[in-house]
Amino acid sequence: MGVDLGDILVKREIKFRDLKGRIVVIDGYNALYQFLSIIRQPDGTPLRDNNGRVTSHLSGLFYRTVNYMAEGIKPVYVFDGKPPELKLNTLNERMKIRRRAMEEWQKAVDEGNEELARVKAQQASFLTREMVGDAKKLLDYMGIPWVQAPSEGEAQASYMAMKGDAYAAASQDYDSLLFGAPYLIRNMAITGRRKLPRKKMYVEIKPELINLEENLRALGITREQLIDMGILVGTDFNPGVKGIGAKTALKLLKKYGNLEGIMKVKGITIENYNRVREFFLNPPVTDEYELVWKNANEEKIIEFMCEERDFSEERVKSALEKIEEFKSVRDQKSLDAWFN
Repeated sequence: MGVDLGDILVKREIKFRDLKGRIVVIDGYNALYQFLSIIRQPDGTPLRDNNGRVTSHLSGLFYRTVNYMAEGIKPVYVFDGKPPELKLNTLNERMKIRRRAMEEWQKAVDEGNEELARVKAQQASFLTREMVGDAKKLLDYMGIPWVQAPSEGEAQASYMAMKGDAYAAASQDYDSLLFGAPYLIRNMAITGRRKLPRKKMYVEIKPELINLEENLRALGITREQLIDMGILVGTDFNPGVKGIGAKTALKLLKKYGNLEGIMKVKGITIENYNRVREFFLNPPVTDEYELVWKNANEEKIIEFMCEERDFSEERVKSALEKIEEFKSVRDQKSLDAWFN
């Protein structure tokens, strides 16, 4: 979900090879939901092992991360912690949507409407604590660092990029820009040929790089005004103002300066706007992390993925062979070398 600012931002298409040697902090929950959404059977049923456990997220996490490493990218995953109180209404609404979508998926399956079933199944995707735990376990076996955020994963990823510990935050949502990430990479988890929902059309989705400072200059605003724009449009922490999209919000901010000015002139009331603004400016984050990439434990990966979760051993071993070249990138000692 997140804030919808896509229509007004400058985005640059990139290739994974453009990120060689760079540290990219990936919003773990965001990526796992993407994998759950796109890696499914034709009727929307997720991949499962012989014990009925969902494995779509593990398939996406393993093979996509291998692809990152094969391109020389140094991935780090960040996982959400305790959600802020401001987000509880959004989370409750999402749960209602998922429950309704699950009911509509079952109806579509019963009626033999495979296309609608797939759409509804994607909307009904949800992560359990066990699924997230399995994802972290797999990353450990792969030698990939992950960070447990105290609150929002995107806030933690953005903080790490702002500190210079990473090049960019990676997420489908634009919230990372409001949290201050100098670079945001979108479509890390969903690149490739994708079918448009309910249409017999396919589009090629490629990674996009969004430069925060470049966009602030192009829009003629500050980061604080970008946050105010997000609050007007609506974020995960507030519903926004009905009828105001990104372009209208930009015009209002350039004319009146900030939310206080807009509310005074337009007679608008936005509840908790100061709390939302403060959360984007100073979110809970941690410095307790170590970015170390280790050798993959092939034995543990085979045991976990193939013996326990019924993945093809031949395919898993083939994927592991692709990451040998990553060792030379992983072992670079100079931060300057990574960022030149």
